[in-house]
Order: sequence, then structure tokens, then C-alpha cells
Amino acid sequence: MPLNSLQFPGPLHTAMTYQESFNNVKQWLNEIDRYASENVNKLLVGNKSDLASKKVVDTQTAKAIADEIGIPFVETSAKNATNVDEAFMTMAAEIKNRMASQPAMTSTKLTTVQMKGQPLPQSGCCCS
Repeated sequence: MPLNSLQFPGPLHTAMTYQESFNNVKQWLNEIDRYASENVNKLLVGNKSDLASKKVVDTQTAKAIADEIGIPFVETSAKNATNVDEAFMTMAAEIKNRMASQPAMTSTKLTTVQMKGQPLPQSGCCCS
């Protein structure tokens, strides 16, 4: 699943049942770093935790990768709603912490937009 400058996942997710998907995590993170805004929040979500018998990526391995990269990890199952709320709350908390650490925007700063163009010819009325 290659990413481009117009398409980014909120949380980065990989199915814990697909080794190939998990193997692409670092590449996807490199693409996010390349194309996304600076300091974008990232969250590694291991999906399909309900398929324990088909699991090929163990939780400790996924957690170790997330720790190495410096991002949170949550293992979820959309099928039975395990940790889905936790994933959203983790991402929300990460965004809140990042925003709180940034300087506050002041409402006294106004942005001016410069418009350049040719003046329109004026006629006697608006409907000519």
C-alpha cells in the first residue's frame, strides 16, 4: 500500500496475521515522514487480534518496533471491538500533547492576503 502526498492513514495499521504487511511498516513510516507535515502524530495499530490462531506477528515484536521508532502501539480487533476506542483515545491524547507543547496562536495576528490582477473595466451599470 504505497502512500502519496495526498493519502495518509491516521493511525498506521497492519494486520497481525500478515507478515508481508508488517514487513512494510518501516517503509510506510518513511513515506509518512517524507510527505506528511512535520511532527505528524503516528500510531502503530496491530489489527485482527481476534484471529489468534492465524497470528504471525507476535505482540512483543510489534511493540518492539513501535518502541524503536518512538510511536505508541495498540493491538485491536474491529470485529469484536477490542481496543478500538483505546486506539482512538491514544491518538487523540498524542495530538493533544503535541498541540499543548506548541506555542499558542494569538488572535491579534491578522493575516493579509495580497490580491493582484487587472482592474475590471467599469461601464455605466452592473448588467452591461
